[in-house]
Amino acid sequence: MISTVVAAAEFRAFCDLQRAAGRRIGFVPTMGALHDGHLALVRAAKAEADVVVASVFVNPTQFGPNEDFSKYPRDLDGDRAKLASAGCDLVFAPTAAEMYPTNDVTRVRVAPLEAFLCGPIRPGHFEGVATVVSKFFHLVGPATAVFGRKDYQQLAVLRAMVRDLFLPITIVGHPIVREADGLAMSSRNAYLTPTQRHNAQALSQGLRAAQQAFAQGVRGADELAALVTAPIAAVADSIDYVSVADADTLAPLTGPIGERALIAIAARFGGTRLLDNVVLGEDAPL
Repeated sequence: MISTVVAAAEFRAFCDLQRAAGRRIGFVPTMGALHDGHLALVRAAKAEADVVVASVFVNPTQFGPNEDFSKYPRDLDGDRAKLASAGCDLVFAPTAAEMYPTNDVTRVRVAPLEAFLCGPIRPGHFEGVATVVSKFFHLVGPATAVFGRKDYQQLAVLRAMVRDLFLPITIVGHPIVREADGLAMSSRNAYLTPTQRHNAQALSQGLRAAQQAFAQGVRGADELAALVTAPIAAVADSIDYVSVADADTLAPLTGPIGERALIAIAARFGGTRLLDNVVLGEDAPL
């Protein structure tokens, strides 16, 4: 079974020892409940580095009071086996008390990028993400960290944090890994009933329609958003947003757009909130 450490000091010592031996480190932070999308991140890190470490930590500070922290799926033994099969060398699985010890008061905010998309709907979420990932990055030290592009806003927030705080981390954004029917892989997919799971295909269907229209020359932000929204509105219980936005700042776009733009979605099927996105002019066709 793969080696696992729970103490921050032990995790840091392992990473320092690897670098001292001349090995490059790849890092994959996760909240566990791993699926093939996570394992693709591990394999991508393996291609970039000599040693791959992963964290498994359900971070309490990124959940709101009415969100699913207590029921978020946890299976550390299963996660460890999956990580080992993908080539991970060490798992860091700390407790909440290890990551947030008594008198812990420091938080990290990337305010401009938190103002859009999920930010207003999940106040404090990205502060929690940035804070815990900053802690991880300080423990890991110089490394290549791999994140999935499904959480596009998270990726943008962390890239800005690394840039602004001069952290010695190279961030790699891995393309969204999808099921055969197009649904983006997510730990929360396990919450879906069979009917909800079928209906959730509307997310990628809407994005595909926008990609096709964009390839045919459509540039109106409202028209593209409408193409994405139509199939989702027919089957989702609610839509938090369908946003055509600047792919770097995440600010909403209006009128004619340029040759590169983000379309991001958050919608609910039953009590399950799912995300998806595509960068027009950049991502491969769905």
